[in-house]
Amino acid sequence: MADNKFNTEQALARCLPMSKLQAVLSGKWKILILWYVAFYKVQRFGQLARRLEGVTQATLSKQLRQLEEDGFLRRQVYPEVPPRVEYSLTELGQSFEPLLNQMLEWSQSRLCSGYENPYAGGIPLEDADETGTENP
Repeated sequence: MADNKFNTEQALARCLPMSKLQAVLSGKWKILILWYVAFYKVQRFGQLARRLEGVTQATLSKQLRQLEEDGFLRRQVYPEVPPRVEYSLTELGQSFEPLLNQMLEWSQSRLCSGYENPYAGGIPLEDADETGTENP
């Protein structure tokens, strides 16, 4: 698990399952990174950088690396010039998709009422477009 303040012995003593989840998801962009990779199935660094307006390259690189270390993301490097790197969910990451959908539904109904969500319906779990093409 990536090192951070939520991974200390004291933090883990509180409620181990929630503390471990906090340790994995801590970071301003991690939930959105997981959301976009889950929704589009495959994302490249530049696609994520454009979707996460305001994220620095250093921060995005660090949080992608941490999610990879924690087993949520798979990083595929293609031997091309320039190098092409794609991110997709691992089996562990895919097991988190239903929770991401529930978080979307909860937020939409409790925090964003009246908002026309281009991602309405959540993550397409079965017949998703695996190319990562620009959908909503």
